[in-house]
Amino acid sequence: MGSRKRSARQRRVAEFKAGLGGLDDAYGQERRRRDEDERRREAARRLRSCERKQRYATRYDAEEAMTRCAEHGARDLRCYRCPHCHGWHLTSHPWE
Repeated sequence: MGSRKRSARQRRVAEFKAGLGGLDDAYGQERRRRDEDERRREAARRLRSCERKQRYATRYDAEEAMTRCAEHGARDLRCYRCPHCHGWHLTSHPWE
């Protein structure tokens, strides 16, 4: 057991609080961690929904590609305007 003197106890409390880094720092770290997680999720979402797909400059180009795909057996394709790149992509997923 340590000293019972008030100054020794105050010193131990101060050392303990200094080791915590303060709540402001903890909140800042958590905010930065959440921002980084959101950035990673958005990058993965963009990769999945846009960057790995063929981009068509116009709706007409996308519809021509759908026609060519239908000639080779692909059915129920739709084209849609991409919110990320503002180009056109094809999908086989039904609209919800």
